[in-house]
Parts: sequence; structure tokens; C-alpha cells
Amino acid sequence: MTKTASPRISEGPLAARIAKIGDQFAIEGEFLYGEELCSGHINTTYRACYRTDENHEERYILQRINEKVFKCPKDVMRNVEKVTRHIMWKVIRRRKDAAGQTLSLYPARGGRTYITLEDGGVWRCYNNIEGTHTYDVVENTRQAYQIGHAFGSFQNLISDMNPADIVETIPNFHNTPKRYEALEAAFAGDPAGRAASCESEMALVRSWVPELRNLIALQEEGLLPTRITHNDTKINNVMLDADTDQSVCVIDLDTVMPGLALYDFGDMVRTATCTAEEDEEDLSLVEMQMPFFESLAEGYLDAAGDFLTKAEIDLLPFSGKLITIEIGMRFLTDYLLGDSYFKVSRPDHNLVRARNQFHLAQSIERQLPKMEAFVSRLRVR
Repeated sequence: MTKTASPRISEGPLAARIAKIGDQFAIEGEFLYGEELCSGHINTTYRACYRTDENHEERYILQRINEKVFKCPKDVMRNVEKVTRHIMWKVIRRRKDAAGQTLSLYPARGGRTYITLEDGGVWRCYNNIEGTHTYDVVENTRQAYQIGHAFGSFQNLISDMNPADIVETIPNFHNTPKRYEALEAAFAGDPAGRAASCESEMALVRSWVPELRNLIALQEEGLLPTRITHNDTKINNVMLDADTDQSVCVIDLDTVMPGLALYDFGDMVRTATCTAEEDEEDLSLVEMQMPFFESLAEGYLDAAGDFLTKAEIDLLPFSGKLITIEIGMRFLTDYLLGDSYFKVSRPDHNLVRARNQFHLAQSIERQLPKMEAFVSRLRVR
């Protein structure tokens, strides 16, 4: 993984902490240095480098599960174990070699795939996928295609797993109506004294209320199947080959849960069709780009089209709008509650993110007819 990294350290309290954590996993060799991977809103992540007896350098990912977000980290680990083992089995059957194609969990002392430190933190160890990198913003249509193809392939690989075997670690994670109820409660309660600063954003969200139940209602009617989904399909959760930008591996599997395939695609639209980052304050830069959507949809359907239903395919464009609204509501709710969920670097960070997402949702809304027409053409190829 090549998330944005802090400077490498080989001594001092942090280096000693990284070495101590790594020492509890099945890692061969002598600790050389560690670094913190700073990208992402939720988990604490370190990369540790070791020198083996053959004088090779091997790197590993050490990651703490955020217990404030995931109330039962052991359930998270059970989900991750099941999904990674299933993907490993499928990839090995297809390729005879899974090296670099999927995340692998390293066992800890005692046989488990995680450890619990004295401070209560639950940690796991992954392979570091070398020769890859990530992007926070898609730079061209080729990358958009690869992102769509990567998550489509991920869904395809686990499409034969039983969703009932996977625990819902964050209840109602993509229940958009409940996200709206939480937002209204936060606005009414105003525990951080911030409601007055976002009245216009609340008015905009209220204008979208009639659409917020669309996907939930179809799922309840049995018209949209429940699947195992990634639920965090940001572009920086796909490792791309450093030389070719070919998709290699999907990462950050903590939110793998039962859900709708449309939730995953909608979040891809949100993150892969806009060249601005989600905390960009200049809203003139925040627009959904149709060429990026076309490449994203083409890559996704090339990988996942065989198992998706007609209803799922038809609703791909709308899912982008819905999930963008939902994420905006989550940012705004966290802002109103005093920033207890997402990492922030300034007091208005979550408000900036919410405004950004609502502006993007409006851009998607304006272009929905073109998006729907393009998906219809893809479906009949």
C-alpha cells in the first residue's frame, strides 16, 4: 500500500511502538524502520520494514481498528478473514498464484489474525503490496475505468458468498432515511452550537427527502438483491500498478457488510467522477465529469455485469446521486455533533466536506438523463 506516509523512523518512542506491535505477528527478520500512513479518516495505520536473514527488506502493514467506529472489532476481523480467504481461494484457482493480488492477513502469536494491546487497541497485520500506488483524485478516464473494474471484480469474486455469513458491523450503514433522521436530530439538538451555520445546507437536504427511500424500498420489496459489498469504494482503496495504473487489489475491508451493489457503485461515482477532493472549498471545481462516469460504468460492468440484475444496472446513475447526498449528510451530522467520527484538521472541516458533497450531488442530478442513456447503451451491447 502506498498511502501518504510520514517520515521513516528507526528509533524513538513511535518506532519502538511499531516494532513492539510487529513483534507479535508472524514477521520474519529485524525491524529497520516504521512510518505512519496518514491517508484515511478512520484507522491508525503504520508500515514497518524488516530485514530478513537473506538480507532482503520486507514491508508489512500494521493497522488498528477504530473502536469508536467499530463497536465489535472482532466481528470486523471475522468478516475480513472470510472475505480475504474466499478471494484468495478464487484467485489461486484462477491464477495458481495470489501474490500481490489480494490482501493477506498474517497470524499473530496464538493463532489469531489480530492482537489486543494493553491499551485496548485491536491490531492486525497485512502484506504490503509492493510496486503499487493510490490516488486521492482520479486524473484520467483510464484510471476511472480501472477503479470501476477493480470494485466490479471484487464484487464478482465474492458474489457466491452468502450475505448471511457476514456480520453487519455498523448497523444501518447505508440506510439513507436513518442517516437523514440522525441529521435532523443533530440539527435540532445542536450539541456543538453549530446549527446556525448550516441552515441553507439543511434546506437543500430537505428538498431531497422524497428520494431518500428509493433503494431501501426496492430492497424491502425484493426487487434489489442483498449482496456482500465493500461499502467504502473510494478511489484510494484501490491499489494500482505503479508503472501501468492497472488495478491490482482492493484494500480497506473493514466495512465489508451485507448491502446493495448500488451502494458501492454510487460511492465510486462520488469519488471517481469529480477531479476535486472531497474537502475542496472552491465549489466551482466540484463537478461530475461525464467522460469519467462513462469510463467508470464501463469498467464496472465489464467486471460485474454478468451477475447484476436489470434493476441494479438501471439504477447505477441514481445511486451516484443518492450516496453523494448520504455522505454529505454524514459529514454535516458529524459537524453538528462536534466531529466525533471523521478525522478533521480544522473546526469547519466537516462543514466544508458537506457543502462539497451537496454541490456534487446537484451536478450529478443535472446530468442524470445523460448518465441513464449511457448505461442503457452499455446494457444492450
